[in-house]
Amino acid sequence: MGVHTHDDFDWTTRLVDLRRRDSIAAEAYRGTADRLVGMLQPGSTVVDIGSGAGGMAAQLGLALRARGGGRLVLVDAVQELLDAATEHVRTVLSGPGATVTVDTVLGDAASDELANQLPAADLVWAAAVVHHLRDQQEGVNRLAGLLASGGWLALAEDGLGTQCLPWDLGVGAPGLTDRLIAARKAWFAQMRADIPGSVRLTVGWTRSLADAGLRDVTSFSYLIDHPAPVSEEVRTAVIGWLHHTAEVVTDLLAEDDRTALARLLDPADPAFVGARDDLFYLASTTVNLGRRG
Repeated sequence: MGVHTHDDFDWTTRLVDLRRRDSIAAEAYRGTADRLVGMLQPGSTVVDIGSGAGGMAAQLGLALRARGGGRLVLVDAVQELLDAATEHVRTVLSGPGATVTVDTVLGDAASDELANQLPAADLVWAAAVVHHLRDQQEGVNRLAGLLASGGWLALAEDGLGTQCLPWDLGVGAPGLTDRLIAARKAWFAQMRADIPGSVRLTVGWTRSLADAGLRDVTSFSYLIDHPAPVSEEVRTAVIGWLHHTAEVVTDLLAEDDRTALARLLDPADPAFVGARDDLFYLASTTVNLGRRG
């Protein structure tokens, strides 16, 4: 049975997609984890809030191991995801090297009990988590409260999004991808508005971190870049991205775009996107950083 969170998502049904995204993003995650853990002392405690399928947690664990070991705590509100992430991380860290202690906590980023469930963290990583909470600033404040003195909060949010398809696909009007992205943004705004008691965050993430009392606030972005021609794994990820986009935005599209999208996703149609050799995968995510004084 699926489990729904504050945004009414059934995340267990997305596990395959989450794992695939982790796989094609592994290189970007590795560089990001090395950069973040490189700011810490050996033996540090890292907490991954909303660990999903465990892809980033595994890279954080490897980075800790390379610096002499430490403690990695995986947190998720969905038991099925927490179990999957834990299995993945333990498998990745099963090889030789310095010890990394791996702990798991079934916890909710919107709960004030979270601080009582977790050790003080030298790094809290939260990717695409806060934007699912009712009050995003309150969520940032809560995450900042998990930090030890001198600890860093890293929020991975926003960025330039994902591009996968040529501008003119030969079906429907050119520029379908741009309209899909615009529709996804409109859907996202409605999703936020539909969360009971939703509170708007009317400042950028760096301002939000500063408002939470953090200092040395900055940001950087990482890139997932798979140019054409892509591997079968990336091709499947592109099709999955388009399927998920279709699920959430179809009602927001004009009839011509809905027709084009249906053709692009139909394996029996000559326009099927999975048969193209010009697919690519280009995505960027911004990591916003702040340190507890």
